[in-house]
Amino acid sequence: DNLFENIPSLLYYGGSDDALLSELNIPFDTPKPVQVAKKLIQSVCKNDDILIDFFAGSCTAAHALMLLNAEDGENRRFIMVQLPEECDEKSDAKKLGYSVVSEIGKNRIRRAAQKIREDFSEILSTRGTDLDLGFRLLKVDTSNMADVYYAPDALEKANLDLFVDNIKPDRTAEDLLFQVMLDWGVDLALPITKKSIQGKDVFFVDDNALAACFDAHGGIDEAFVKELTKHQPLRVVFRDAGFKDSAVKINVEQIFKLSSPATEVKCI
Repeated sequence: DNLFENIPSLLYYGGSDDALLSELNIPFDTPKPVQVAKKLIQSVCKNDDILIDFFAGSCTAAHALMLLNAEDGENRRFIMVQLPEECDEKSDAKKLGYSVVSEIGKNRIRRAAQKIREDFSEILSTRGTDLDLGFRLLKVDTSNMADVYYAPDALEKANLDLFVDNIKPDRTAEDLLFQVMLDWGVDLALPITKKSIQGKDVFFVDDNALAACFDAHGGIDEAFVKELTKHQPLRVVFRDAGFKDSAVKINVEQIFKLSSPATEVKCI
């Protein structure tokens, strides 16, 4: 019956982190307390666990997890999911140039990471280990492949010239790489490097877990393929339109069988 009774809490922290976000110059209404999130994460997430937040908002969970990793030296990871929700026209975020909520979250992660690295510089130096505060931003989109790739029966002879290349024209090599990683079940957070081999860009995921060349100018010949086999990748993928001629495409698998038999070969 007492409307003013204070309900005791197990976690004695404030209800909003306005001051902290103000320090980071991140505009967000009623942000959740980082310290509360940190306590919750600490109670359920062990080293190498992955925390997923499907309503990321300003990415309090990511901030708290990075802070906790800095404190105890463990390596928890996060996946923040946020729909491209429009910022309110009258909000401070909109006035500062943010169009969608997800832009606020990614900026907060960057600034929180910088602050954590500064605040824990002495501890990290004593510990002798680096703190991974990087993240990879991915956006959900339609397939990179033209519709005919999935429904060849629907193709009419009059439109054959439109589908010489089975990949949508507005897609980049990075777009293709991440689709291949998804198709093969390769961890999207693995390190990626780009090297030039005989003048062509080749992506290497986690050293030799995956090699990918999406050259679309018909420059992939047997000499290039033989050079690539020296890296002994577990998987390799080429763009269908990248081969010099049909003979090279036919011989690719045989070349890898001879020089790198454990490699799985794919063309898109």
